[in-house]
Amino acid sequence: MPGAVPDSPATPGSTDPGAREALAPPPVASPPAAGTPTAGTPAEASPVAEPPGPGGRDEQGGRRRLISALWPPRVTRAQLVVALLLFGLGLGLAIQVSSTSDNSALRGARQEDLVRILDELDDRTQRLEDEKTRLEKQRSELESSSDQAEEARKQTQEKERQLGILAGTVAAEGPGITLSVGDPTGSVESDMLLDAIQELRAAGAEAIQVNGVRVVADSYFTGSGDDMRIDGTQVAAPYVFKVIGKPEDLEPALNIPGGVVQTLEKEQATATVERSAKIVVDALRPAERPDYARSSSQ
Repeated sequence: MPGAVPDSPATPGSTDPGAREALAPPPVASPPAAGTPTAGTPAEASPVAEPPGPGGRDEQGGRRRLISALWPPRVTRAQLVVALLLFGLGLGLAIQVSSTSDNSALRGARQEDLVRILDELDDRTQRLEDEKTRLEKQRSELESSSDQAEEARKQTQEKERQLGILAGTVAAEGPGITLSVGDPTGSVESDMLLDAIQELRAAGAEAIQVNGVRVVADSYFTGSGDDMRIDGTQVAAPYVFKVIGKPEDLEPALNIPGGVVQTLEKEQATATVERSAKIVVDALRPAERPDYARSSSQ
């Protein structure tokens, strides 16, 4: 019959194949290896890794999708414009805060000092307004005077006198203050005296003299201690400033917080300011003729 298994060769003394199988000896079982669990013995847990289940694959796939969505970043034009606007706004606020902090040097000043500084600024404005009014009056006088030549001569002489005071070629007198600076330790530097001159000029000083030396626009200070010089002329402490101007403006300008007087006192120097109804500034400078500059007026 097709598909039938051929009979095995017969064994001598046996006619039944099934008998032959029954008479065959049972297989001998080999002894169990060490550590191998046998029947009736509880099996220990085997450290065999199981493949990730469906939940693990979904978690890994979600992470990959999240990373791919975040990097590389996809920035739209609207987001870029908003980011630039926010950056500009933050930069402007930072600059404003910084400038406000830098310009608040008088934040710790006393109320009376702030009022005095404001009064000084008002006085400067008033002086400028008075000067403007005076010049307009001179122009009106020149335009309406019957003898314009004589009026022009008078105004020229007055202007020459004023310029002579500013240039130091003419003596002057008027109300003002006297500033005396003592230097027992020799710690006063030339720049400290120059700072005092600048503060006085800003407060409206019209004529200044220091220890017999007339101080003008091009004056300079050099040295320190025993070798202090003004325009090359040696001067010694105490340094006496004779200043013509409005005393109510000059004295507060020197005594403001952090001003000239406090700076000198920090250097172990002494500074005293006295008002006077009459100050005489009689130190003169020779009138120098310019070498190259000439008047351009016809």
